Amino acid sequence: MSVGDLYLIPTIISEGTERAVIPLFVFEKLKSIRYFLAEDVRTARRYLSSLKIYESIESLNFTVLNKDTKETEIEKMFAPVFAGEHLGILSESGCPGVADPGSLAVNFAHRKNIRVIPFVGPSSILLALMASGLNGQQFAFHGYLPIDSKECSQKIKTLEKESSTKGQTQIFIETPFRNNQVLKNLLQSLNGSTQLSIALDLTGKNEFIKTQSVSEWKKNIPQLPKEPAVLLFLS
Repeated sequence: MSVGDLYLIPTIISEGTERAVIPLFVFEKLKSIRYFLAEDVRTARRYLSSLKIYESIESLNFTVLNKDTKETEIEKMFAPVFAGEHLGILSESGCPGVADPGSLAVNFAHRKNIRVIPFVGPSSILLALMASGLNGQQFAFHGYLPIDSKECSQKIKTLEKESSTKGQTQIFIETPFRNNQVLKNLLQSLNGSTQLSIALDLTGKNEFIKTQSVSEWKKNIPQLPKEPAVLLFLS
C-alpha cells in the first residue's frame, strides 16, 4: 500500500479574508484531506468550516500538535499516512512550520521519506518584510523579544549591532497586548538613525505598515492598537 502525503496548509492571519488570501487550488485540494494536525482543534474546525468545502466538519479527524508535543508522539499521528491517507497541518495563523510547531511533523515526514507539499498562503513575517523597504537579501526572524525590559533592551542592542555588521534586517512578532511596551523598548534602545518598521493587522481591514528612522518615530510616538504586529529594524 502506498503512503499518503503531508500537506502544509496556510490559514488566514486576519478574520474574514479566506477568499482574498487563500488560493483556489488550496480549496480544491483540501476536499481530499480528512486528517489534520492543528495547534488548536476548535480554531482549525472554525477555519475549515469557513471555507465551506465540506458537507460536514464532523467527518474530519483532528489531532493536537503544539509546542508541548513530544517527538515520541509524532509517529502515532502519522498512522493515517501509513494507511494511504493524506495528512494536513494547519497553523494557528499563517503558514505551518514558520514560527509554528508544525516543523516537528515535517521533520518526521522527511525522515520517513513521506512527501511534503507546502501550499501558498499568507505569512505575516514575509509580508511585513516585503512591505518594509528594509534589506530582503539578509534578514533574520527572532520570534518574541524578552518580556523583562532590561533583558529586552540588551537583546535589542545586541541585534542592532549584528544588523549593522551584517546589513541584516531583524524581524520580531508580538502579542497584541504588548505592542506598545515593545515599541517603547525599541525606541529607547535603538540608535536614532536605525530604520524601524511597524506592520499591524496585515491583510486585514485595519492594516498599517510604516517604516522610518527611530528619530522620526520619536517625534510622534503612535499608540498601537491591540492588533497582531510584526516589527522590523535595520541599522
